[in-house]
Amino acid sequence: MALLEEIKAPIKSEMETFEKKFRHSMKSSVPLLDKITHYIIKRKGKQMRPMFVFLSAKLVGEVNDSTYNAASLIELLHTATLVHDDVVDDAYERRSFFSINALWKNKIAVLVGDYLLSRGLLLSVDKGEFDLLRLVSNAVREMSEGELLQMEKTRKLNIDEKIYFDIIRQKTATLIAACCATGVASNKEDDETIQRAKDFGEAVGIAFQIKDDLFDYGDGSKIGKPTGIDIKEKKTTLPLIYALNNADNSTRRGLIYKIKNQNNNDKKVREVIDYVKESGGIEYARKTMMDYVDKALSILYTFPENDARNSLEQLVDYTVNRKK
Repeated sequence: MALLEEIKAPIKSEMETFEKKFRHSMKSSVPLLDKITHYIIKRKGKQMRPMFVFLSAKLVGEVNDSTYNAASLIELLHTATLVHDDVVDDAYERRSFFSINALWKNKIAVLVGDYLLSRGLLLSVDKGEFDLLRLVSNAVREMSEGELLQMEKTRKLNIDEKIYFDIIRQKTATLIAACCATGVASNKEDDETIQRAKDFGEAVGIAFQIKDDLFDYGDGSKIGKPTGIDIKEKKTTLPLIYALNNADNSTRRGLIYKIKNQNNNDKKVREVIDYVKESGGIEYARKTMMDYVDKALSILYTFPENDARNSLEQLVDYTVNRKK
């Protein structure tokens, strides 16, 4: 598996330029806001979303001002949703850093999220990037719908696979799809080419989320999240859905009881994890993940071969073989 630094090679200078542009796009004349946005930049993650934007742009052309605007817009709106998510989830940590709401309380966190959202919208309007704004705004709408659909459906633990895929497509895949679509769109490509890039990103995003599901069972995770977190939070993931759907009625009822009523008991959570593993849930999820990888690569290979396409291929591989 290639390292992220190797994958970034064709866009190394663009990523460095983007960091400066992104920092500038967050600047505020209000000292408290400036302090908080500086903290947000300091705790940035792997930056996979801008990577998808820039590599997708280089699939069909060159990185240009529109590409930088697309990457900044996506990162601003995505960061806004993360800040708001932490408030909704009462989460006090993200990537081993304190969340904004943990340090500055919910009210300030909500307002910071609103500020980032408005900066993204203004960036697009001021630059006349209405096509990019439409693509990204649709993604944010779908992410919100996916989050609400998950709240409505998964707590009942009678979710079927179709609903599960609806949720992860909206919650996770739609943003990666928007990254790829806006990258290609920044080169003023036709609708069919933009749609192909979007379909590629969606398939990668679904594979990415299934990999996250597998981490909850300790699958391939060395330093990722602790096992059983999703079960403790009563989240229905693909390995669990497979196990529940293939259990006899008595076993199924027992599993659902443990998840609903004994989810804070480590021993009972371990029993659920062990059953999911024994039932073939891990293998089933892995195979489904690789089906989406194959779909993503088959779309990617319809684009001309170049350094960016090779890096995107490596990025797909990284997505399903990462350790956290």
